[in-house]
This record gives sequence, structure tokens and C-alpha cells, in this order.
Amino acid sequence: MNIKLKKWIFIALLLVILYYTFIVNTFLTLSVIFGLIVAVKLYKLYSKKKLNKLVASKELFRESYLGHFIALVAKVAKADGRVDELEAQLIGMMFDDITKVFDEKDKARSIMKEIFNKEKETIDDTQQIANSLNKLLGKSILKRRQFISFLIQLAFIDNGISSDEDKILRVIAKELQISDEVYNSIVSTLEQKMQNNKDSMTPTKAYEILGVKESDDLNTIKKAYRKLVREYHPDIISSQDKDESYMEEATAKTQEINQAYQVIKNLRS
Repeated sequence: MNIKLKKWIFIALLLVILYYTFIVNTFLTLSVIFGLIVAVKLYKLYSKKKLNKLVASKELFRESYLGHFIALVAKVAKADGRVDELEAQLIGMMFDDITKVFDEKDKARSIMKEIFNKEKETIDDTQQIANSLNKLLGKSILKRRQFISFLIQLAFIDNGISSDEDKILRVIAKELQISDEVYNSIVSTLEQKMQNNKDSMTPTKAYEILGVKESDDLNTIKKAYRKLVREYHPDIISSQDKDESYMEEATAKTQEINQAYQVIKNLRS
């Protein structure tokens, strides 16, 4: 049997399979698809209902995986002694993202701020909190990677990771079962992108990235900058439905926007 004949036989068999799968069994196929859509919607509804119970009290919220994560965000933000303006901005947007899943948004945000303000006062219990979070996350490797990526982004946002920030991040990474190789790879990738941005960040490119003109005043430029950061910042809630590259790409874009803004600010000072 020649190759050409084998090719046509293969195509014919494939068409028969497709016919019986998607034509004869159309109803079955549509039923399966519809069932999957309903299952996903029900799961999201259940998850939201479960999360909404957390606002019953600050203690209940604090014991959840979100409460643990906010506590670790506070530790990293205060690791070098103060919460930088850019760090505060990213944390504020994180609160906005999380409150979207709650019906009582103001109450949820108030509780998160209380947890953050209390937890930033000390870093001595960081290892214990990270260990407890690790247990709450079960077998979710992706969620662990997303959480550590967000914390690294938080440390990076004020132009790089300080030695104090690196120390506390490594403690958290170890408890979340993130290997040194994985941690170093995430940091190295961000450092390389940051350096590339610095090397190529001319004033012209900075204005282009922020979508502003040289004739615009600093207040207009600041509004454009904040709008872009809000649009492209890593969303810890949305990341749950995305792959591992999402957080890295969002972090790199946010860093580029920050660097563009810093270049313009320096020009105007």
C-alpha cells in the first residue's frame, strides 16, 4: 500500500470519527459542555459564599489562607523598616482586588487593613505564619508560586530587593516548599528585565510607555502612571485562573511602568 493511499485512508477514518463524535452525538457533546460550564459556575458560587463567611469577624478572616497571606504581605512590606509609597500603592490595589469577591466590600477591606497594620509591627512570627499557610494551601503548587511571586514583586517595586527583604522572602519560600532554585530563578528573571528596562529607558521611551507628552504637567503624568499600574499590576485573585507566567508578566510590566515614571520624575526634579 503506497503512502498516498495510506494518507487518504487516515483522512477518511478521521472524518468518520469526527462525524460520529460531533454530528451523531451532538446532543451528548453539548450536554457534556453545558454540564462543565454549570459545574464551574456552581464551584465559583460555592467558593464566593464560603469566602463571604470570613467577614463575620477579624479572627475568622485572619485564620483563612487570605488572612495568612495578608500577614505575610505586611512582613515583607515592613522588612526594611518602612512601607514605601509604591509598596503601599500595590498593597492598596491588592485590597481592592480581594474585596471584589466579597458582598460586604467595605467591611472586608476594613478587616484586611486591621490585619495588615497589626502584622507589620513584628516579623518574628513570619516562619510560623508561612508554615501555617503552607498547610492551608494543601497540594496547590501553583498557588504557592503565585503567592511567592507576588511577595517578590512587592519587594521589587521600590527598585529591587534589599538584603532584609531577601532574608524574609527566603524564610517564606522555604516554608511554602519553594526551592532555592525556583526562588532564585524568579528573582533573576525580574532583575534581568529590570536591568534591560534601565538600559533602554530613554526619556522618549518613558513618555511613550506612560502614554503622555513632554508638555504634560507632572500631575497629568502621575494620573496616567497610576491608571496604568492599576491596569497592569499583578492581581492575586485573577491569578488563580491563570498560568504561572501571568504573575511574572504582570510584575515585569508594572516594573517597566514604575521605571518610566521614575525617569520622568528625575527629569522634572
